[in-house]
Amino acid sequence: MQTADCEAIVLGVMDYRESDRIVTLFTREAGKLRCLARGARKSLRRFGGTLELFGRLRVLLTVREGLSPLREATAVDLFPGIRGDLERIALAGYAAELVDRLQPEGAVNPRLYRLLAAFLEHLNRSPAELADRRFFEVNLLKILGYRPELDRCGSCGSALGEGAEAFLGVAGALRCAACGRGGEVVAPPARAQLRLCLATGRFGAVGFAPTEQSQAGALLDAAIAAHLERPLKSLAFLREVGG
Repeated sequence: MQTADCEAIVLGVMDYRESDRIVTLFTREAGKLRCLARGARKSLRRFGGTLELFGRLRVLLTVREGLSPLREATAVDLFPGIRGDLERIALAGYAAELVDRLQPEGAVNPRLYRLLAAFLEHLNRSPAELADRRFFEVNLLKILGYRPELDRCGSCGSALGEGAEAFLGVAGALRCAACGRGGEVVAPPARAQLRLCLATGRFGAVGFAPTEQSQAGALLDAAIAAHLERPLKSLAFLREVGG
């Protein structure tokens, strides 16, 4: 066992027993950890109300298998701009759950940590936009090694020409006209915007026309669902508020 001083983002919180909390943290230094915060529901000195979903913290914890004891937590940023707006809350909660479900426990992934932190920082200062959700999703898939293939047919492997329509197949794979007519169309402009999302390192820099947004969203939704054992709970709230 080792004691670690880490920067962390809260991915999940649940009450445990009379006074404790179990907190899922995505730490920059030690990866995703499930932690036991003893007395967190009563102790203002050690935790001070910082254990809030998608809050960014500085934590002192003991890393071990199972539940890692959480010793202290102080707020780096609780993102008040997000917490005052339902659409931003829905997007931030969705991003936190998506990372929790796809990131293996204990695996250190500083690129994914930076992506999630940048998304929360952007949401904290800017209105919620569906384009930002799609930017986050396609870059998350890339970092995790699940990047959707935008340039080749998933069935025959032939190149998808820049001006050629592609058709959505199983698990977000694209198919050429010869292999896949009849599926939902993912036209060249939508694929071009997704490529731009992968090439651009800044939220808010890429926009989608309505048709592009719909087609890119269908592809990303299918690609993400292929790696989940069950639907995300946060999706229902996200859809309810229009995200």
